[in-house]
Amino acid sequence: MGAEALSGAGGARPRRSGAGSTRAGTGRGGTGAGGGAGRTGAGGAGSGRAGAGLTKSGKPRPGTGGYGKRKLEGKGPTPPAAMRPGHPAQRRASAAGGNESRDRRQGDDRGSSFSPAGPYLSSASFRSSGSSPARSSGSSGSTGSSGSSGRALRGAGDSAEFVAGRNSVVESLRAGIPAAVLYVGTRVQHDDRISEAIKLAADRGIAVLEAGAAELDRHTGGALHQGLALRVRPYDYAHPDDLLARAADAGELPLIAALDGVTDPRNLGAVVRSAAAFGAHGVVVPGRRGAGVTAGAWKASAGALARVPVARAVNLARALQAYREAGVFLAGLDAAGDTGIRDLELATAPLALVIGSEGRGLSRIVAQTCDVLVRIPVAARTESLNAGVAAGIALYEVAAVRSRLA
Repeated sequence: MGAEALSGAGGARPRRSGAGSTRAGTGRGGTGAGGGAGRTGAGGAGSGRAGAGLTKSGKPRPGTGGYGKRKLEGKGPTPPAAMRPGHPAQRRASAAGGNESRDRRQGDDRGSSFSPAGPYLSSASFRSSGSSPARSSGSSGSTGSSGSSGRALRGAGDSAEFVAGRNSVVESLRAGIPAAVLYVGTRVQHDDRISEAIKLAADRGIAVLEAGAAELDRHTGGALHQGLALRVRPYDYAHPDDLLARAADAGELPLIAALDGVTDPRNLGAVVRSAAAFGAHGVVVPGRRGAGVTAGAWKASAGALARVPVARAVNLARALQAYREAGVFLAGLDAAGDTGIRDLELATAPLALVIGSEGRGLSRIVAQTCDVLVRIPVAARTESLNAGVAAGIALYEVAAVRSRLA
């Protein structure tokens, strides 16, 4: 007897007729005579794929591995690290964007005269030029003609500076640089330098901590640390007026060195060393476009920074003008000066020596503020002297004149 079609609106199962009877329809996808598609009768609800997840016996049907009609849709290519939520690169990018927006808002608030801080950034110090300005002292909270303000300078020492590398760390510890923590890698091979660094830190009461490679990379800004990093304490700058008070307390004529545009911290350290040797009462540096007290400055000063204060002025020209109003004469070192350093009659008066950068010299505003421009006689073939050397010569000549009178 031939096959019988599915009958009824409800798609009832076909009747069997003896052993030779078969199901109506052709295969799994066959269509019965009653118009039922596949397994679903004409009146059945849903699509032709209803129940496709189960076999005839009711067991789950094996999957297609994502190659069937209902395969999973991919998420597309992996985005860059800076765009992945929660990734460290994304957090850094977000923080950088927030800082730029904040700086832009601060610039709008401060007016058109505001300009970013100089090239010395960093805390991980040695990311830029190896220097990172330290925080201002509490005495800088007073405002006045000296150009200092109570507001902290941008980038001025809120974050710590790090010295990276085994040789650099050992030399810094030998020089007596004030440090807070010595970080030693957990999986580095110890040698004589690491052993000496640990011993020097322990003798000076500096904490010694173990740190992984990722933590050392984060602290040093990706610099070659060789498993050793030293966190330097932020320098506590003085107020320009504190230098006059220091001279008054000692009962001496003020002798101050001011640096205009000197951006090398090693030159700053050399000037401080000369100031300590020849009886100066301090060094003044500008808050912007000038070197700050860094690990390099500490090493160049050979410990003199512990004895001679460094003051920071927001506006160097205003600070020098305040010195003039306090009775201090200003002598600027300039190769085109009219007076030789040995003929400087103001050496016996309260004096501030202003030293410019080796390349540009004194700025126009600072040069106009000075009472006299003095020169150091040099050979005709020598164009200029290093700022640290020039400051040492000038301070020596002034100290020599004062010692003869004493």
